[in-house]
Amino acid sequence: MRRVSLPAALALGLALLLAGCQRETEKLVEVSGHIFVFNYRVASATYLVTLNKTGTIPEDATAVAEFEDPAGGAPIVVREAIFPAWDKISLQSPNIRCIVKDRPYAVTILILDAKGATLQELTTQLVSDVDQSVLPGKPLVIGPGYDRNPEVFKPDGSTDYARQEACRK
Repeated sequence: MRRVSLPAALALGLALLLAGCQRETEKLVEVSGHIFVFNYRVASATYLVTLNKTGTIPEDATAVAEFEDPAGGAPIVVREAIFPAWDKISLQSPNIRCIVKDRPYAVTILILDAKGATLQELTTQLVSDVDQSVLPGKPLVIGPGYDRNPEVFKPDGSTDYARQEACRK
């Protein structure tokens, strides 16, 4: 039997320890973009975060995003299946309101395996360069043909761009 020196044994033990922890530090995705999307035609605003895949993500993985609700209350949670062929993952919130210019809003993203175990966690912030008051209170268009909304564009030729109800600051 061959004897191993103490420094060699320590180096081998450290290498094995680091190899065992490699999965925890591996980056599977990275944030490639984040923005508030204001669609004045339908009077809506949403969060949009895109991720680039940087590692191999197992089958049946899921991305879960928690967006801070600008109107207050519990975070808005979005769950998206991740498919192996995808190089990019897009996470978009449902419509939100009360976005304030220059205020940071927190976003947390979890990459989960098929059993729900966390593979990676990311945090980021979104800051809008405009206030949500730029949106009309009602959609300007309705229906699949983008017809003018009669609640905004009145038969007498007047318009009603009424703003949404006030938000707490």
